[in-house]
Amino acid sequence: MRTSSHPVRQFLLVLNYALLLSFLAAPSAHSDEILWRTLRSGGYVLLMRHAATEPGIGDPPQFKAGDCKTQRNLSAAGREDAARTGQRFKEEGIGLSTVLSSSWCRCLDTANIAFGSATPEPALDSFFGERSSQGTRQTAAAHALIQSFRGPGNLMMVTHQVNITALTGEFPAEGEIFVVQSTAQGPLKLIGRIKPVKH
Repeated sequence: MRTSSHPVRQFLLVLNYALLLSFLAAPSAHSDEILWRTLRSGGYVLLMRHAATEPGIGDPPQFKAGDCKTQRNLSAAGREDAARTGQRFKEEGIGLSTVLSSSWCRCLDTANIAFGSATPEPALDSFFGERSSQGTRQTAAAHALIQSFRGPGNLMMVTHQVNITALTGEFPAEGEIFVVQSTAQGPLKLIGRIKPVKH
């Protein structure tokens, strides 16, 4: 294929090609609707990272399970985002038969604000930092829960970045939801991602 030697022509060809690639790579409203429609049929597992928190990484040194005052908690914006996520699920008609959550306050608060209630599940507790030795056991337990789920409705699991990354190999944003399917072994199959619902 011959290409023009004219600089302007070459620039326009490169620009058009770049725009085409950008268009193909960009998520579309159509693909989002397909994902929502898929979820309406039920039987899927959703892994949600807690909504946006106050600044920080992990938890303060004085962390105590069950004591929210010692933990890194949701920010005001995170609480608003969680509420909007719950509203979006209602608008889309997505049924959740079970909502499980880490017992960390930022996860329980996300789940309760977005979906009304949640059951604490030890497999979803954070194993960040000094708790990393628990990671293999908790990931295996979470994987078993996912494999055993058959519906009806969908299973929502609200947890932490480290847990979701261990299960999927992917890094979620705060408030992001991964729709997954179980596999016999190895990382879960990622069906789609639901971006955080921001104000």
